[in-house]
Amino acid sequence: MDIATIIGLVLSAVLIVVAVVLGGSPGMFFNAPSILIVVGGTIGTTLVKNPLAVVLQTFRIAGKAFSSKLPSPPELVQEIVELAKEARKKKDILALENVEIRYGFLAKGVQMLVDGIEFEKIRATMENDLRATVSRHKVGREILEGMGQAAPAFGMIGTLIGLVQMLTTMDDPSSIGPAMAVALLTTLYGALLANVVFLPLAAKLKVRSQEELQLMMMCLDGVESLAAADNPRAIEQRLFAFVPPKLRNNNEEQKAA
Repeated sequence: MDIATIIGLVLSAVLIVVAVVLGGSPGMFFNAPSILIVVGGTIGTTLVKNPLAVVLQTFRIAGKAFSSKLPSPPELVQEIVELAKEARKKKDILALENVEIRYGFLAKGVQMLVDGIEFEKIRATMENDLRATVSRHKVGREILEGMGQAAPAFGMIGTLIGLVQMLTTMDDPSSIGPAMAVALLTTLYGALLANVVFLPLAAKLKVRSQEELQLMMMCLDGVESLAAADNPRAIEQRLFAFVPPKLRNNNEEQKAA
């Protein structure tokens, strides 16, 4: 569970609601036509620009912003080192056949090694998986960014609709207020959706994608080292190059303790 994402969304929502309540009646900030224009328009234009299956997949990918089952880099290094120690102790890569491996991408690479596939073919397969994963994340991120651009645009469209309604009913003072509410609230809804939901989620997905890419590259290097039967200590030093110095030092302190 990504606490930062949840805290950020909840904190933003709470502060906005508190500001609305302190400023007067909260009911004045609810307008159904404005919501329909912004939400309906954003969803509609997203479906026009992208296939339905891709849009639905994006919402599943967006879940990575709230939770991540990825191991930390030091944990992954330790797991690969333990695999190397096991293979070195048994003097056979087949010793890893029944070893439980938590990270699926690493497990796939090790299983191909156990099956006797040449490393160059393993590398090609793993690199294809890596590129496909990066591509999926990029598409999901671009869709969220597109929604972040569409929401304010439809907010502006709602504002124009409200202004037209207001100008055509200037002779009826009672209709000016509702029309003006549509004009202003659609802009507000569009700005909130873009800057509190869509664009922050797209940015968090970019971070998640970079983290997963780093782990996959570590796995590729780790599988190559296992195939070459490198010394576990050498593998550890090689893979720690991917780990930020602070995390590297923390891991060394934990091992010393």
